[in-house]
Amino acid sequence: MLRACIYLLFFVPYTLLCSLAAVIGGLFDGSGRAGHACARIWSLGSLSAARIRLEVNGLNHVPPEGPVIYMGNHQGNFDIFALTLAVPRLFSWVAKEELFKVPVFGAAMRRAGYIPLDRSGGRKALKSMKQAAERIASGASVVIFPEGTRTQDGLLLPFKRGAFMLAGMAGVPIVPFTINGSRAINPRNQLELRPGTISVTFGAPIEVKRGAEGELMEQVREAIAAKLEVD
Repeated sequence: MLRACIYLLFFVPYTLLCSLAAVIGGLFDGSGRAGHACARIWSLGSLSAARIRLEVNGLNHVPPEGPVIYMGNHQGNFDIFALTLAVPRLFSWVAKEELFKVPVFGAAMRRAGYIPLDRSGGRKALKSMKQAAERIASGASVVIFPEGTRTQDGLLLPFKRGAFMLAGMAGVPIVPFTINGSRAINPRNQLELRPGTISVTFGAPIEVKRGAEGELMEQVREAIAAKLEVD
């Protein structure tokens, strides 16, 4: 617990500093690359300060060009940093709309080209999903956690159908990934922080067919589970 508290004393001002840099960089760069570069620096510093190593496997499965949707499991808070460094190409996060309202941090997310998604349901949510699908189809690669939240025990949670509806609308391949090690480093709902290794393994791209969300969901789930290490 003491280690986690000391880490937070570093992390909070460091996050503010990187967010400010992303906002300023975004004023001169509309492509999102400046914001993404700041996110990578933020991630590298955050992992290094926590004494967390990163291992990346399966990079040969990541297409060298064209938009894709990266989908994988969500084990802990450090997944964000690990993926920001593991994905070898420029990408955007699809995140809940509420995060974009956080002062400075939300502005940094917008400058980096991240995509807000309304999860309240109804027409507003559908409109939000269509806008996100258009962004992806026009060339933006994104990362989505189909579970929607972090796991408590390391097992895969039920997937949210919305992620696969979005994939069907966008019509771009899904690259599955599996994260291991993150939960042991920082368990959900616990103020604990342990040094360790997070591994990210990419799987072969999965083609998307509109209207076959159920089948697609099962394919992605099997691909993620195949590389999952459960205690």
